[in-house]
Amino acid sequence: MKVRTKLRLGFGFLFVVVLFFGATSLFYIRDISENAKTILKNNYESLSFARDMRTVLDDNDLPLSTLATTKFNNYLLKQEHNITEPGEKEITKNLRSTFELFKSSKQNAVNPQFVRDIRHNLREIERLNMHAIVRKNDNARASVNRATLFLGLVGSFTFLVLFSFSVNFPGFIANPLRALLEGIREIGEKNYNKRLHFEQNDEFAEVASAFNQMATRLNDWENSNLATVISEKRRIETIIEQMQDAIIGINEKEEVLFMNDAARKILNITDNKVIGQNTNQLIKSNDLFKSILKDDTTIKPYKIVLDGREAYFQMQSSSIVVPKMGQTKGVLQVANQSAGKVYILKNITEFQERDEAKTNFIATISHELRTPIASIKMSLKLLNDERIGTINQEQEQLINHIKDDNDRLLKITSELLELSQIETGNIQLNFVPVNPMQIVDYAIGSVQFLADQKQVKLEILKGENLPDIHVDIEKTAWVLVNFLSNALRYSAEKSKIIIQVLANNDRVEFSVRDFGKGIDETYQKRLFDRYFQVPTDGQNKSGSGLGLAISKDFINAQGGYIGVESEIGVGSRFYFSVPV
Repeated sequence: MKVRTKLRLGFGFLFVVVLFFGATSLFYIRDISENAKTILKNNYESLSFARDMRTVLDDNDLPLSTLATTKFNNYLLKQEHNITEPGEKEITKNLRSTFELFKSSKQNAVNPQFVRDIRHNLREIERLNMHAIVRKNDNARASVNRATLFLGLVGSFTFLVLFSFSVNFPGFIANPLRALLEGIREIGEKNYNKRLHFEQNDEFAEVASAFNQMATRLNDWENSNLATVISEKRRIETIIEQMQDAIIGINEKEEVLFMNDAARKILNITDNKVIGQNTNQLIKSNDLFKSILKDDTTIKPYKIVLDGREAYFQMQSSSIVVPKMGQTKGVLQVANQSAGKVYILKNITEFQERDEAKTNFIATISHELRTPIASIKMSLKLLNDERIGTINQEQEQLINHIKDDNDRLLKITSELLELSQIETGNIQLNFVPVNPMQIVDYAIGSVQFLADQKQVKLEILKGENLPDIHVDIEKTAWVLVNFLSNALRYSAEKSKIIIQVLANNDRVEFSVRDFGKGIDETYQKRLFDRYFQVPTDGQNKSGSGLGLAISKDFINAQGGYIGVESEIGVGSRFYFSVPV
């Protein structure tokens, strides 16, 4: 039966019950009304007529006058037409006979017996109607009581029927909906084995059938998806196990998700049941694992001895982020939630060895080149000496070009030697206290000749009461000289360079500002990278691309920091600070 049909039958049943109760009530109310009407109309009129006839006898002298006789006769006629009770007709006939005798004898002496008979008949009529009123009143009360009882029973029955209907009938609608809601919640909890079974053959049965089909398909999809996930998981685990790099996965509960053989070998972990263990237990007896989980963002690689041979590993870490869905005020929101971290120890032994070979090669070549470069420099100096002979103007220009190239080549070899010392960790720092202005004076003295040639003014701005700094004088001055050399190279003739020294809390900052073309923001982040050179227009000879990189290493090694501020068309400001 369809739900619509059930609703129609249910409301139709309610209509029939209410109609039955109303009809019964109307029937008994009409019955009570008819009984009351009979009492008021018939018997009351008979009593009234008898009273009026007695009044005529009482108010008039005997024999009665014609007017009194007419009144009495009229009331008697009305009584004769209002006979309703058994025996009332005989009494009324007797009254009529007696009254006729009374009228015929009024010409003679009035017989008292006639008057007594008339009054007797009137009393009988009154008595008969009074008894009828009492009897009918009792019948009316009995009818009211019966109606009250029956209507009470009918009302109670109707109430029970309606109450039962109001309690049970909504269940035909609510129970299937509740079962459907529970089924949907089970599906939401990924219980795809949930099924709905309705015995009725209605729309809810169709909904249950569609729900069961959906659950079956979801269950099939889950099983197939689970098989795919398991297959992909095993494939990924196999790939991770075969990788040469050490890979470690940690979940948000600090438990080991996965760890390949390379990681176990590096960490010297022989327990095959390490998966699922808490890292707090593992790091107690494994300092290397503890160091890895600190997740220091250090660039320095790990040096580990494996199979009697030094190996280098660079650590990389990345967070595992999974989407998390939720609702806020009915709006679906998707946010990212951390599910742990993956640590990768990348084997860079081969690259480290190549880098060391490169550094050693550069150091050897640079050292070997210094001797012939120095000889060339000495030869050029002798050629410029007039004691060994004079040279023409063209020869002098060639010698000057050779000298510039020789100086540039000597500077490059010196920078390569400095770089090789830094890369091999052989950089030696001699920390001594020194006044910042001594470093400035030394640097200006180194570049003053070049500044005079270009007619560039070197302006010094210094703060008051500058404290001493604790640095390596030679290497700090080297950095400042490098800044000034670059500023002079890119400054126009007859321009100005500002050298500023300021104290800032527990540090002293040195800066060199020029008013050249400036550096594009694209290149500023790479200025301190090794071998990087800003593209030029060919007017300025570029260096090796090592000066700023070496400067950064020198300053960082002394606990300072270095940076640049530049804007196209305005100029550049290079600065570094060192602790007091």
